[in-house]
Amino acid sequence: MKKSLLLIIAICSISFGMKAQIQNYSVGQTVNDFTVTDIHGNSHTLSSITASGKWVLIDFFFTTCPPCQSTVPFFSQLHEKYGCNSADLFCISIDTGDSDADVTGFENTYSTSSGFAPAPAVSGNDGGGNAVISAFNPAAYPTYCLVDPTMTLRNADIWPVSSIADFESAFAAVNFSPAPTACAAGLENIAAINTMNVYPNPATSTATINVTLESSDDVTAYVYNMVGAVVSTQSYNGISGENKFVLATEGIENGQYILKVDLGNGAQKQIALNVLR
Repeated sequence: MKKSLLLIIAICSISFGMKAQIQNYSVGQTVNDFTVTDIHGNSHTLSSITASGKWVLIDFFFTTCPPCQSTVPFFSQLHEKYGCNSADLFCISIDTGDSDADVTGFENTYSTSSGFAPAPAVSGNDGGGNAVISAFNPAAYPTYCLVDPTMTLRNADIWPVSSIADFESAFAAVNFSPAPTACAAGLENIAAINTMNVYPNPATSTATINVTLESSDDVTAYVYNMVGAVVSTQSYNGISGENKFVLATEGIENGQYILKVDLGNGAQKQIALNVLR
């Protein structure tokens, strides 16, 4: 099915009340196992996740779908609130028809920029998402479905979604009560980089990255365009406390970007960056 048609279906699901749903499984059926690889190269197997006692919330989406774009921040907020997949709930996004670069751009623009830790995201073309989409066969996008630790489909259509409370209400309806859990990875990353901003923004030939670090560390600044490609990489020596790094932008075309600062210990933070000359 062409993505233009999928987009029409997705919009209609909001405009006319048509509910997205999984078509190849009914609630109460056992779903087939799958293995996918997310945009960061990590492999995820459904049976391994559920064998650890976790419930799995799957977000079926594609990158140019407006309701997917508007609801993924709530999905990310839920992922962070319940432990970033370290506790009872495992969140994963599975795309149809897009590349890793497409999905990276989507995550940077609509998920990471929300300020919450994004769930693993799998592209259709590169990560194996297309096969999972074919197996589940969602009728519209996004489709959020819930699978329990026995690999039984418990909810084929969590919709509408206007806050994380809609997900939590769906959980309660099937007697799933995950406990809010600290997102260890996210807290570690934020703690290492206490504050970060960039100015001027929009930048012209240079910008200043103002970063406060807990301790001295190597710092790498990556600039990503909106499809997830790295257009600039610059390295610095960071010290404990306030740092001001000069970011050269004269070789970057006018437009919107994501600036990601990585430390040598793996901590990172991201911020929107505009270039205008």
